[in-house]
Amino acid sequence: MTTQILRISSKYLKPAFVVLSLVILYRGHNEPGGGFISGLLAASGYVFYMLAWNVETALKKMWIQPVPLMAIGLLLALASGIIGVAAGEPFMSGQWITVLNITLGTPLLFDVGVYFTVIGVMLTIMSVILEKVDQWD
Repeated sequence: MTTQILRISSKYLKPAFVVLSLVILYRGHNEPGGGFISGLLAASGYVFYMLAWNVETALKKMWIQPVPLMAIGLLLALASGIIGVAAGEPFMSGQWITVLNITLGTPLLFDVGVYFTVIGVMLTIMSVILEKVDQWD
C-alpha cells in the first residue's frame, strides 16, 4: 500500500521527469546525454507513478502503450540510416536540414528512436515485475 505523499508527488514528478528527459534528449547529440539516458529518465517517471498507483493506472496515462512505442522507436532508428542511403551516402550517414534556424539531422532522429525504444523496453519490463509483486501482496 502506498502513501498519499507518494501519490501526490508522483503526479508532479512524472511530467518533470519527462520534460527533463526531452531536454537531455535534444542536447544529447552535441553534448553528453542522448536517447538512451533520456529514455531511462522518462521511463523512471512512469515507473515512479506505477509504484505510487499501480501498473494499469500508469499505462492508461501514456499516450501510447510500451510495445507499439518500441516498434516506433526501432522504425525511427532504421529510418535515420535509410535517409543516408536515399541521399546516396552509406547507411547511417548523417544528413541535416535547417528549419526556422534550427538544424535537425539524422543523429537526432536516431536518438529519438533510441529514446522511444528504451522507454518501451523499460516500461514493459517494469510492468511485468510490478504486476508480479502486486500478486504476492
